[in-house]
Amino acid sequence: MSVTPRRRIRRAARLGAVCALALTGAGLTGCGGEDPDAGTNGLGKLPADEIHARATTAAEAAGTVRLHGTVEAGGGTYTLDMRLKADGGTGSVAAQGTTFGLLRVGEQLFLKADATFWSHGDGDAKAADKLAGKYVKVPQSDPVYKKFSGFTDKDVLLDGLLTLHGTVKTDGRHEQAGVRTVRITGDEGAGGSLDVSLEGTPYPLRLVRAGSAGTIGFSDWNKDFALEQPAKDDTLDYGGQLPAS
Repeated sequence: MSVTPRRRIRRAARLGAVCALALTGAGLTGCGGEDPDAGTNGLGKLPADEIHARATTAAEAAGTVRLHGTVEAGGGTYTLDMRLKADGGTGSVAAQGTTFGLLRVGEQLFLKADATFWSHGDGDAKAADKLAGKYVKVPQSDPVYKKFSGFTDKDVLLDGLLTLHGTVKTDGRHEQAGVRTVRITGDEGAGGSLDVSLEGTPYPLRLVRAGSAGTIGFSDWNKDFALEQPAKDDTLDYGGQLPAS
């Protein structure tokens, strides 16, 4: 082997060692100084618990959010598509083969569903026809209010959903709906995982709940939407406890 090739080999070995040191000490992806955090909010450089804290703070400070996905709660599985803000929320919930709408404005909760929903079980078919397609005002003392108002409460939902159980660690860079994210996990995923945006405000974008208890997507952070009382012609006050079914 000639002298020149040997020098090239030694030079390549030295460069390889320098690259390895750069990767370990500075988080660089290559010898050209290319930083994976270039153009991001810098969240990826932080420890997992700090990422979690900043994502939670950003979520709490946001005026609005849309949640869509599945949640297991109270022994049932619910598919949610809800838009939430400080004083209420609106959207749909699907469970046990039926879908119904929820609307809360302030303390007033309304439930909207078809006749099949209202006549389920021992429901009165005649009463079901009357309730179908109407915004039915739910009394605050009714178990239905206690069961479903939480699905319209931004603070309650986020406080419960954004919890990761166990030791929190980072789990690499990912992407959600075209947005770069950093993923953090609790107990290596067994305690849930959360993808947090690396672009702009560090909002949560996707959550896999502990114990495979559902997956939720978060979007439309701080995108305002109308939240108004339904028209009187479309509203019924049930006047008592709703059917238990």
